[in-house]
Amino acid sequence: MPSIRERLAQDVAALRQALDLQQDEARSEVQTLLQTVLLVNRAYLLAHPERLLTEQEHSQYQTSLQRRLQGEPLAYILSEREFFGLNFKVTPATLIPRPDTELLVELALSRISSAGTRVLDLGTGSGAIALAIAHSRPDAKVTAVDASEAALSVAQENAGCLEISNVRFALSNWFAALAGLHFDLIVSNPPYIAANDRHLAQGDLRFEPVGALASGTDGLDDIRLIISEAGAHLVAGGWLMVEHGYDQSERVQTLLRSAGFENVRSDNDLAGIARVTGGQLLGKT
Repeated sequence: MPSIRERLAQDVAALRQALDLQQDEARSEVQTLLQTVLLVNRAYLLAHPERLLTEQEHSQYQTSLQRRLQGEPLAYILSEREFFGLNFKVTPATLIPRPDTELLVELALSRISSAGTRVLDLGTGSGAIALAIAHSRPDAKVTAVDASEAALSVAQENAGCLEISNVRFALSNWFAALAGLHFDLIVSNPPYIAANDRHLAQGDLRFEPVGALASGTDGLDDIRLIISEAGAHLVAGGWLMVEHGYDQSERVQTLLRSAGFENVRSDNDLAGIARVTGGQLLGKT
C-alpha cells in the first residue's frame, strides 16, 4: 500500500492536470481527502509522511479521489462545508455555501437592532444563512423556507446538529405558504444566473441543483418575484436584502425603487464586486 508521501506526490499532480488547479489548492484538497479517510488532522499528515494506508483506507481514498477527478465538488464528497464559522451538511439537493454569501449574513446582522426581530430567509437550501443569523442572534425569531423538501430536510438536520432552536422551517415556494405573516427583515440568496449561461456547464455548478441557480433569460425572474411580493410581508421600516450576480446590482436597485423601497444600496464582497443589494420599506400603513 502507498504512503501519505506517495499519495501526495502523485495525486496533487493528477488533480492539477484534471481540474486546472493551482499547486497549493490541489495539495490542500488531497490533504483534505486523506484527513477524512485516515481520521487525522493536517498536522498528522505533515508529521507522518511515511505512514502507509491500509487496504481499506486506500480503497476509500481512491473512491473519493476519483469523484474529485471527475469534477465533483469537494463539499459533496465530504458532505460538509464551513460557513460563517459553522459546519454545515450539504448534499446535491442544496447549493454549496460560499464565502461571498457571508456578506449577506453580516449585513442582515447589522439590521437586527432588538430582541425578537423577525427574520425570513427565502430559499434556505442547507439553512446556512438562516442558521448563521440565528446562531449569532439567538434572540431573533428566524423563519426559513424552501420549495424543496429534500433541501429543507438538510436544513432541519443542520439546525439539530448545531443545536440552534430559534429557527422555524416551512415548505414554501417563496411567499406562497406565508400568507398573513410579517417580518422585520427578509433575506435571500435566490437563483440569479441566466438560463443559457455557459458557466452552468462548468466547474462545481455542473453538480449543483439547477433550480437553485438559474432564473430566466436574464437571471432575474426570481428576484423580480421576491421584490414584487416582499412588501406584503414586511412591516413599516422593514428591510429586504438579496444576493445577486456580479453585473446585476443596478438592475436590482431599479427593481427595488420601482417597488417603493427607499434607502436602496449595494454592498461589495471581498473581491470588490457589488454582491448584495437591499432597500427599506418606509411609510407603510
